Amino acid sequence: MLSSKVDSDLLHYIVSRGFQAGDRLPSIEELSDELKISVGKLREQLEVARSLGIVEVRPRAGIRLTETSLLPSLRLGLLYSLARAPQQFEAFGVLRNHIEASFWHEAVALLQPADHAHLRGLVKQAWAKLTGEPIQIPHSEHRDLHLTIYSRLENPFVHDLLEAYWEAYEAVGLSVYADYRYLRQVWTYHENIVNALERGEVDEGYRLLVEHAGLLRYLASSVPGARVAAPVEL
Repeated sequence: MLSSKVDSDLLHYIVSRGFQAGDRLPSIEELSDELKISVGKLREQLEVARSLGIVEVRPRAGIRLTETSLLPSLRLGLLYSLARAPQQFEAFGVLRNHIEASFWHEAVALLQPADHAHLRGLVKQAWAKLTGEPIQIPHSEHRDLHLTIYSRLENPFVHDLLEAYWEAYEAVGLSVYADYRYLRQVWTYHENIVNALERGEVDEGYRLLVEHAGLLRYLASSVPGARVAAPVEL
């Protein structure tokens, strides 16, 4: 039984009892009595569960189970790794590039007209920032555009891994880099990708996606401590 592999009295209890997201757990004192462990040990396990995003603890609301997500544990482990060795972003970037390339055709087939309109709006907002006074970095648009393309996939692990990539991207400082030539290049690619999707040219969009990933190598050369992924080969 998988729940027996969980090395935590509290997590084993949650799994074995079939608690669902939103359910309220017994108080710490009640759990301590039921699990036959000290309150101190239980608090340690509760803090681990909270750090991993498994439970939330609020005054008067008590302990509640949250929606299952890999992102909190990914975030914690990834940001710790990057704090120690920022160059490890390259390895995670390779993973992200392969995820986007592998799920491209499946993801874009699920997009709706409203998604295409949203992507078009993000491109418009980005160019407005790049041509405005003062010039602004369209980072939120960059993140939103990529995540929107994969947003309808019914695979939470893909979503969480891609979200974690953008948190790492911000952590190593790439979101505050302001090379204007790079920004214009990357948003020209984004605009052409959106154009291809609107025309139904999925393979052309894929080619542009893979080609545009190579721009990160140019970007990283000017960000101390950060090395980024090579493009996925077609």
